[in-house]
Amino acid sequence: MRSGAWRGRRGSHARWWLVLWLLGAVAMAAAQPASARPDVRVVVDVSGSMKAHDPDRLAASAMGLLVSLLPEGASAGVWTFGERVDNPLPLGRVESAWRERALALPPALRDYQQYTDIETALRRAVDAEANGGRHLILMTDGVIDLPPARGAKPGIDRDSRRRLVEELAPTLADQGVAVHAIAFSDEADLALVERLAQSTGGLAARVDSPEGLLGAFLDIFERIFPADRLPLDDEGRFIVDKGVDSLSALVFHEPDAPPLTLVAPDGTRYQAETAPEGANWQVEPHFDLIRLPEPQAGEWRLEGRVGERSRISVSGPWHLRTSPLPATLYRGFPVPVEAWLEAEADAANLPGNLTLEVALEDADGEEQASVVLNAGAEGRFEGELPPPDLTGNARLVVRASGDGFTRQRSQAVNVLPAIGAVHDPAAGRVVLVAEHPRLTRDNTRIRGDLRGESLSAEAVGEARWTLSLPSLDPELRQPLELTATVTLDGETRELNLPQLMLNPDARVGIAGTEAGPTLAAERFAGPDDQAAPDASPSLADRFVEGVNAVPAKLRLAWQAGWPGLVERVRGWSHGPMFWILLALAIGLVLLRLLWRHTSRSASSRERRDPHV
Repeated sequence: MRSGAWRGRRGSHARWWLVLWLLGAVAMAAAQPASARPDVRVVVDVSGSMKAHDPDRLAASAMGLLVSLLPEGASAGVWTFGERVDNPLPLGRVESAWRERALALPPALRDYQQYTDIETALRRAVDAEANGGRHLILMTDGVIDLPPARGAKPGIDRDSRRRLVEELAPTLADQGVAVHAIAFSDEADLALVERLAQSTGGLAARVDSPEGLLGAFLDIFERIFPADRLPLDDEGRFIVDKGVDSLSALVFHEPDAPPLTLVAPDGTRYQAETAPEGANWQVEPHFDLIRLPEPQAGEWRLEGRVGERSRISVSGPWHLRTSPLPATLYRGFPVPVEAWLEAEADAANLPGNLTLEVALEDADGEEQASVVLNAGAEGRFEGELPPPDLTGNARLVVRASGDGFTRQRSQAVNVLPAIGAVHDPAAGRVVLVAEHPRLTRDNTRIRGDLRGESLSAEAVGEARWTLSLPSLDPELRQPLELTATVTLDGETRELNLPQLMLNPDARVGIAGTEAGPTLAAERFAGPDDQAAPDASPSLADRFVEGVNAVPAKLRLAWQAGWPGLVERVRGWSHGPMFWILLALAIGLVLLRLLWRHTSRSASSRERRDPHV
C-alpha cells in the first residue's frame, strides 16, 4: 500500500520531514553497541547578540533538527550559556520521553543574557561522564565576553581565550572529545572556533542561512554517524544493486524548480502524486525527500534540477568501513587511509573484482587528488592519498566498487597550511607558526627567497619563527617564496609554502586562509603604525572600568542576598579601586554639602539687604 504523496509547506513541517530522512540515514549507519556509541552534547549561545545575529531563530530550529536525528539508545544533552551556564536538557539516553523534553526547549534558547562565557560552557558540558566518544557541538555568534564583575577587562577575556586554546583544547583531545563549532556571524571569533575544532578533531563552519545550517549539520553528523551512499552523477543517475534493502534520496533544488521525476530501471516514471508502492515522497520548497523500501535493482534517474548537496543513502548486507578519517588535513602532507567492507551475518560472498579508492574533492566538487588502495591482510585495503595542494573546505570520498556493487562515504574536512605565514610590515618581518601539530623548532627549518636574496627564519618559540626582511618599497608588490625543510620519522622532505605577497594592501587577503587559524587571531600593525606592546590600563581607564562594573557587581550581590552583599563588600575592600571609589563618593558628598551651605548663605544675605 502506498503511504502517499505529500505536498509540503514551509516552516517546521519541512524541517521534521528532513529529520525523518536524517533518522533514516543514521539508521543506515552501522549498528554499534550502546556502550560504544558516541554521545552528542549541544552547547548553544544565548547571549544578547544572538537576538540580532540569529533573527531567523536558526539555533532554535537547529535544536529540533539535532535532537531528533539522534539514533535511539544514544546519549545526548543540551547546555545554554551567556553570563551563566544552564543545562535545560541533562545528558540522557535518547528515547521518546527524552525527545519530548527536547522539543520543549526553544523557549530556553530565547532566554537571552548579556555576556558570553564559552570556556565555562564547554567545561560544564564535558564534565558529564560518557559511555562512548564525546562530541560537543558549539553554536555561537560572538567572542568571549565575561562580566566585568569577574575582573579587569579585556584581560579576563584574553585569559579565558588562552586557557581554551592552550589548556582545555589539548585536554579534550587527549580525552577523545571532539568539538564541532558552528558560527552564526562574521563577528564570531572564527579563529577560536577553528582552533578548537582543529585541536580536537572536529569541524568548524560559518552559517548564515537555513541551507547553510543544514549543510553544517549534515557534515557533522556524517562524521559522528557515517552512512553508506550510492554515487549520484551530474545527470542525476545512480545504480542500485541487488543487495540494497532500502533507499533514501534527499534531493535539493530551488523553490521555483519544476516537479521532480524519478525514473525506475524499467522505465516507469514517478512523481510525488504517483509515488511507487510503499514509498514516502515529500515535496518542500528547497528539497524533495523520497524513501523507497526494497528498490528495484538497476539504473535509476532523477529528472529535474538536482542540487549539488543531493545524496542517495542505502542500507544492505555490506557496509563500507574506514579507519578514523582526520577532520583536518595539512597542505604538503599525505593522508594514510585504511578501508574495508564489513558484512552482516547472513551476507553473501564479497563482491568480485573489488576495488577501493579514496579521493579529495574541493568545495566545488572537483577532484584534486586520488589513490587506489592496495589489498592487504584480512580483506583490508590501505594506501596514502597524495599531499593536498589546496587549502580551505574539502571532502574526503572513499569508494568501493566491484561486480554489480558500489558504495561510497563522504566526509567534510578542513585543509590548513602546514605552516601559516603573515607579513608584519611595522616590524619589518614575516611571522610563521606551525599549524601541523608535529612541526617544531627541532625538526623544521624555514628559509625565504626575496628577489634572489636568501633569508633564514629564526625560531622564537617551540613552533614559531620570524624572518627578518630587508628594507622594502611599500609601493612595490614583491613575492616572497618560502620553503620548509622538515624531518619526521627519519624522513626529510621539502615543503613549498604558499607564496607571500609583501605589501600592506595584500596583508589582509594573505592573513586569511594561508595565515592559518593561529595567526589569523593575531593583530599586526600596518606600515604606518607603531608596533607597541600592550600597555597597562591607566588609572583613568581603571576608574571608568570600575564605575561601569558597579551595576553588575551590585546585581550579583543582590542575587546572593544580604550575606552575599556583606561578603562581596568585604572582598571589594581589599582592592584599591574600592577605596578610590569610596574617597570619590565622600568627596562628592562633601562638595554637595559645601555648595548647599554656600547657596543658603548667599540667599540669606540677599534677603537682609535693604530695598531701595
